[in-house]
Amino acid sequence: MNLFEAASALALLAICFAESPPSEDGSDTRYILYDVNPGEGFNLRRDVFMRMAVLVKKLNELYPQKFILVLPPWGRIWHWQTQELGYQVKIPWSTFFDVESINRFVPVIELEQFLRDHGPIIDSVIYMQNYAEGWTNGKWEDKFDYRECIDPPRYRKEDETGLYTGWFWEYSEMRTKEFKCLSVQGHTETIREHVAKKDVTALMLDRGESVMHDRFGDENYWGVRRSMRFSEELGLIANTFRRSKFGSTDEKDYTTRSKKWEDFKPERGTAKGGDFLCVHLRRNDYVHSRKNQIPSIKGAAEQIRRKLEEKGLKTVFVSTDAPMEEFEQFKDNLGSGFEAVKFVPESDVLKKYKDGGVAVIDQIVCSHAKHFVGSAESTFTFRIQEEREIMGFAVEDTFGMLCPDGKFDCEKGSIWKIAYPAEVRKREKHEEL
Repeated sequence: MNLFEAASALALLAICFAESPPSEDGSDTRYILYDVNPGEGFNLRRDVFMRMAVLVKKLNELYPQKFILVLPPWGRIWHWQTQELGYQVKIPWSTFFDVESINRFVPVIELEQFLRDHGPIIDSVIYMQNYAEGWTNGKWEDKFDYRECIDPPRYRKEDETGLYTGWFWEYSEMRTKEFKCLSVQGHTETIREHVAKKDVTALMLDRGESVMHDRFGDENYWGVRRSMRFSEELGLIANTFRRSKFGSTDEKDYTTRSKKWEDFKPERGTAKGGDFLCVHLRRNDYVHSRKNQIPSIKGAAEQIRRKLEEKGLKTVFVSTDAPMEEFEQFKDNLGSGFEAVKFVPESDVLKKYKDGGVAVIDQIVCSHAKHFVGSAESTFTFRIQEEREIMGFAVEDTFGMLCPDGKFDCEKGSIWKIAYPAEVRKREKHEEL
């Protein structure tokens, strides 16, 4: 070890054994960090956030400590491949979302704030995994056990400090004092008590997708989902685009929202949308992995043309990961009398908001269309359907899907209708009877 390495090691050890700074109100503050399988995309990661947010909300309701969820920076997502942007990492949540809005559901802070308040040393990382043997006797049961790691973990112990280093979103100063693998089978509530009783200030749950939603579609699910409003700046860009291309505004489309998500509870069917249709035309990996489930470019154009005629519309907004030549093919096959429009960001917008911001703009525009058609089993499509459900669109204008070639009426997406707290309690009471 050279002099520089020795000094660095001593500095890390000093940070490690220093007391955490007290919180402003003197309370027993606990930080919950989390991460997701590196291969997962933007919209699945949003879903995992919802699971972690509900976990932390429940911890604050049931235990005396103050739990804060630390938002992991965005980056290293497979779909984000725009060459001129280079390596997209360390992107804060505020780039895409209204963090203050989320804060009214559960206490959250950006990782940069955590580093300022707590420092770069995490007390413990729990790396969640499946059980190597699968279900016991083919029977499902909620359980967890500390086990040997099944796959090589993303962490290694440093000889000079005794701390573990790892990915940590490319923050090279971050370490953890403890690392363990936890086989888990269940929901976030399965590990809730264990997390609460873990006597540490900063705990990280890696592979957060390993635990499921406690209750999919309940008031907490929809509460956190409703709180996840996009950033005001991205909303402004999207709204300017739809006004210029489709003459679409919130006032005309009956999509005006209250300032706070808690106060916004429209009746289903009240939102009308702009005079355009939106299609999420998923291509890329789907062309190979789901070739029997999706249409060809020609088949997709034929289906959308029929849907435009049915709805009395002339314009379709196309949200797609297809290369530009396939988009041009789609336009050619759509036929005369109809127009296909795509959002192509200016260089300054792309540079500031990255590929993730462009995807958000697409989702905002699609959520305001009069009618939406998605791609089966796509989380991108599912997030748009949720957004439209929150805004009050009719079911028949939200859950349609593109069909394989030769079909024009195939299975729709799973319809998870929004339920507000009073409705949930009323439904549960009815089910008990």
